[in-house]
Amino acid sequence: MARTIRPILTMLVLSLAALPSGAQTLEDYDYENLSFRGVGIDWGTIWPDKVDATGAWSLRFDLGFLGPAVRIMPTLSYWSSRMKSGELQSVAERLNQLPALQEQGVTLTREDLGTVDWSDVSLTIDTHAVFTLPWDVITYVGAGVGVHALNGRGSAIEETFIEDLLDTVTAGVAVMTGAEYDIARNFRLYGELRYTLASDVRYPGFRFGGALMLPGGTAATQQAVGGR
Repeated sequence: MARTIRPILTMLVLSLAALPSGAQTLEDYDYENLSFRGVGIDWGTIWPDKVDATGAWSLRFDLGFLGPAVRIMPTLSYWSSRMKSGELQSVAERLNQLPALQEQGVTLTREDLGTVDWSDVSLTIDTHAVFTLPWDVITYVGAGVGVHALNGRGSAIEETFIEDLLDTVTAGVAVMTGAEYDIARNFRLYGELRYTLASDVRYPGFRFGGALMLPGGTAATQQAVGGR
């Protein structure tokens, strides 16, 4: 697992190195500095291109700072929604191109597919470039790479090859920006704008939540980004 994650983290650090963060070198970044600092839970709304707008839940795990102002934040997310009518029509048209259906003289329509729900469970490793603003507000911009497990289901397609076609595991990337504020010693509120792109689906979204920090986690954040 570590051998898989390390190249990903290195790529993200290099991409964020172009952001204004002072005269830093790669020697300033060390995987040994990572440690669990806290966990957050949030809820938001996403607007996917193939399903109706829906709510999404996320858990994010603060692993601390890889180096000066560069934070690692794995995020586990879930959403479920109904496929749009136009997307169902596109699925039917693609299925009609299959030789097996053409040989049988079968032509599918979106009505034949019935109501189809699509859900996604994703795990993304986010890397944030963190900054401070006046009034002790923490802001960040970042990017992430992850894996999406998409699952399609519906009474008309249950246990058919169509359901199998909608069940996929695919890689994805995301970009995000957000802000955080400590309202108590070990608790902070945060909001985030995010855009996710995978091979099967893409969507912008907004999320809002709270994070419970371990003792010292808030102070470590302020020290890493040069705050008070």
